[in-house]
Amino acid sequence: MTINLIIKGFIAGVLVSAPLGPIGILCIQRTLNRGRLSGFISGIGAAVADTVFAVIAGLGLSIIINFIRNQHLYFQIAGGLFVLYIGIRIFYTNPIKQLKLQRLGKTSLSQDFFSVLLLTLSNPMALFLFIGIMAGINIALDSQSLIEFLILLAGIFGGAALWWFFISTLANRFRKVIRLRSIWWMNKVTGALIFLFGLSVIFSVWFF
Repeated sequence: MTINLIIKGFIAGVLVSAPLGPIGILCIQRTLNRGRLSGFISGIGAAVADTVFAVIAGLGLSIIINFIRNQHLYFQIAGGLFVLYIGIRIFYTNPIKQLKLQRLGKTSLSQDFFSVLLLTLSNPMALFLFIGIMAGINIALDSQSLIEFLILLAGIFGGAALWWFFISTLANRFRKVIRLRSIWWMNKVTGALIFLFGLSVIFSVWFF
């Protein structure tokens, strides 16, 4: 039973993390600019946020779920604006400055973590994605004990964390062979893509 819960949690963690949206692009960009640790810690911020969503979805906290559902437009606008801000920052990122800060040990891992944590939490759709995933892999948490619930959460976090470790490690492989000029252009493209994603999130409030 314990192994089964861990496996189900692991699968849920990977499934919710795998879509390469703005979070994935951001983690790859940070890996290329600041190194694998920065990209991985950013991913851990997303994994923690996903675990929070799993707690809400798994416990069936109807008050929170209904609040998010009723206020999802405000969450969507706030999240879209945050994505716009991230996109602009990436667009104007100087890879040479980032490399110098990394060598001096002045890059802020806590900022990497909390920025992605907030960015993920500002997307309420992730909560409903978790509800769908849990239903899809037949997880009924209302019949689980507290210990079993914690084991499942550990599996979810472990699956998400392993996914971000894989992504940051893969990006770091390319980082070793990519020149600074190429990273500069990647920052421009990445920033523009994330900015456009933020615009689409905001515009979807009125047009969808």
